[in-house]
Amino acid sequence: MKRVEIKQALQMQASENEITVMGWVRTKRGSKNVAFIALNDGTTINNLQLVIDLNAIPEDNLALMHAGASLWAKGHLVESMGSGQAVELAVKEIGLFGPANPDEYPLQPKKHSLEFLRDIAHLRFRTNTFGAIMRLRHAMMFGIHKFFNDRGFVNMHTPLITASDCEGAGEMFQVTTLDMSNPPRNEEGQIDYTKDFFGKPTNLTVSGQLEGELAATALGKIYTFGPTFRAENSNTTRHLAEFWMIEPEVAFFDITDNMDLAEDMLKFLIQYALDNCMDDLQFLSKRLQEEEKGKKEEDKSMELLSKLHFVLEHDFARVTYSEAIDILKNSNYNKKGKFQYPISEWGIDLQSEHERYLVEKHFKKPVILTDYPKEIKAFYMKQNEDGKTVRAMDVLFPGIGEIIGGSERETDLEKLLGRMHEVGIPGESMQWYLDSRRFGSVPHAGYGLGFERLLLFLTGMTNIRDVIPFPRTPKNCLY
Repeated sequence: MKRVEIKQALQMQASENEITVMGWVRTKRGSKNVAFIALNDGTTINNLQLVIDLNAIPEDNLALMHAGASLWAKGHLVESMGSGQAVELAVKEIGLFGPANPDEYPLQPKKHSLEFLRDIAHLRFRTNTFGAIMRLRHAMMFGIHKFFNDRGFVNMHTPLITASDCEGAGEMFQVTTLDMSNPPRNEEGQIDYTKDFFGKPTNLTVSGQLEGELAATALGKIYTFGPTFRAENSNTTRHLAEFWMIEPEVAFFDITDNMDLAEDMLKFLIQYALDNCMDDLQFLSKRLQEEEKGKKEEDKSMELLSKLHFVLEHDFARVTYSEAIDILKNSNYNKKGKFQYPISEWGIDLQSEHERYLVEKHFKKPVILTDYPKEIKAFYMKQNEDGKTVRAMDVLFPGIGEIIGGSERETDLEKLLGRMHEVGIPGESMQWYLDSRRFGSVPHAGYGLGFERLLLFLTGMTNIRDVIPFPRTPKNCLY
């Protein structure tokens, strides 16, 4: 049987030509003479209604076709008498692929909480919400590759297993083949990693940036797109132990070039989503509005499609960290104690509430913050002439705060070595990285976009565990 996908069938005209569709039952209802099945095959948020004449197809044939069951149906498209669809399938033949016991199938045709769906992540793709999210996730993957490919970037696969810590935070997952119940030890009684697979301690990477810099200083423009890992024992709605990062790195770029690229990329991706995923975005917008019923007006989020257009229609404000601190410190929010973390002095790390205030209350547009204190930023960021700040940049969005972090990179070998010493990174283990400053060093810059952060913004979801297929969080590694 040649199958017509439901997305395609819903775009066809009523005709006497027979087609065959396949999918999973969402709902089934009926009367004495007719039964209706809403069928979905994952190609679209919309279902195709099957109309089954019980005088031609006995009801006994439909006995196992409950919600969750998979089936095929053959018939011709007719104009729909109901609202919500232009055509429906008048069924002539129907058959079962796989039944779903209605007493055991968890996804009954009713509203389920997101917490419940996280417990059955292997089935939640079948819901409208997660079908929409995963189609958007795919579209954004494709859009990201298109954006960079069309601009002449080279995609690089940087290593997942590494002996370096890009961020210097130490929150990394160790990789070893040693028997940890009885590991080999050296004369000092410490674990002897020379006996390990790689002959030294290794970890899962937190970033592909350092290796990306090496490629950029030969190929000019590169980007990475891969999984990264952080062993941060955090159970918040914004943290995952395994997540995906997009990290472009460009030779001969300064901080301004970097900001321009980040703004162009984000606007491209939002427009790509609007152009290619409108059905799913409209569904997610309605879902969000339903979730927000009963909230106070000031506590409601911006309507999803309006939020996306809000980013497209504004040039991003570009503000220094010092200017932002003055704005926050003198704001009524700070003076009246509305911030959970009051702004008291220059040098503190900004929280999400501060970032959102700048975007949503003060500038009323996306914001790029620059020139952060060097003490709160990574060792590789280029130091400014004042000796206190670095050429860092964070892109801030409504509803989410920071969505991109990046910088111009330090190219002065002595300054780089000094910062590495300050933060405790031994130069001996990073000679390969330092060589990029010894041999033909050039100005270069890059940034990291957390893929799941982008998806939170695009979907209106509030928990990062709901925009990745199988979330990895503390005490949770199912599937």
